Amino acid sequence: MKAVRFHSYGDPDVLVHEEADRPRAGAGQVVLKVSGAGVNPVDASLRAGFVREVFKLALPHVPCYDVSGVVTEVGDGVTEWSVGDAVVGWLPIDGPGAAAEYAVAPAEVLTSAPRTVEPADAAALPSVALTAWQALFEHVGLTAGQSVLVNGAGGAVGGYAVQLAAQAGASVTATASAGSRDRVRGYGAERIIDYTATPLPEALAGERFDVVLNLVFLAPPELARLLDLVVDGGSFADTVPPGLTETERGVRVLQVFGRSDAAQLADLVAKVDAGDLEIHVAQRRPLAELRTVHEELAARKLPGKTVLIP
Repeated sequence: MKAVRFHSYGDPDVLVHEEADRPRAGAGQVVLKVSGAGVNPVDASLRAGFVREVFKLALPHVPCYDVSGVVTEVGDGVTEWSVGDAVVGWLPIDGPGAAAEYAVAPAEVLTSAPRTVEPADAAALPSVALTAWQALFEHVGLTAGQSVLVNGAGGAVGGYAVQLAAQAGASVTATASAGSRDRVRGYGAERIIDYTATPLPEALAGERFDVVLNLVFLAPPELARLLDLVVDGGSFADTVPPGLTETERGVRVLQVFGRSDAAQLADLVAKVDAGDLEIHVAQRRPLAELRTVHEELAARKLPGKTVLIP
């Protein structure tokens, strides 16, 4: 089969589109014919070796941990899936990924794929939608009537966060560029702030929010200014290290790390099929172009959520 792998850590040019052995299903695993593989910024950190002390990768490594596909082989002990089932899931980050024609997956991380979207596009759902849901409802404990600022609403996690917060009855203010303003407004944001035109503190003129969800990498001084936008006793959730370690005014500072959860993902899939959650894919690219995608990611020229199609 064809796969993209890196045999050593380094720049995007270590990514090689090559022949690889087709995986076999071990106990508790299934093999998928990949429909789509979602690209995430963490993929670049893994490839570069920046987080090698956290995620111990076996090299050569196949990247991309968001997958949609069809089951082609079932391992011993797997009873919940059969050959031909369309599934979606968040694969273990330190295991073989989905940037290949076939991928192996623990059966327990998968759920049935959405029926109302293109099979490849379903790969744009798992890790980013789960991170948004967990940030808002597990970490923050968002409730109806609260005011929420989503900083970075034009991104993949941000888009889901706006939709989920608005559906929960929160009043959502979002930062987004002109290119994503209409989409974010359609997600339910009541107000859009173009961060490219006006700095947030100036645009908000001292206004504060019950919850601030930051999805943008910021230097400590900028994070501190963002923290000032939280009401006394409110919540500041940050998915992008480095996080704040000290707080004042009773503000809860929450460092958010998403995790794979098939039951929660099934709930999100149900929202997609019910028309309550929109999956946005900025571009679909051939698997062989993953090196170019990583180059665009490094240059900050990637237009948004990208899905690879084998």
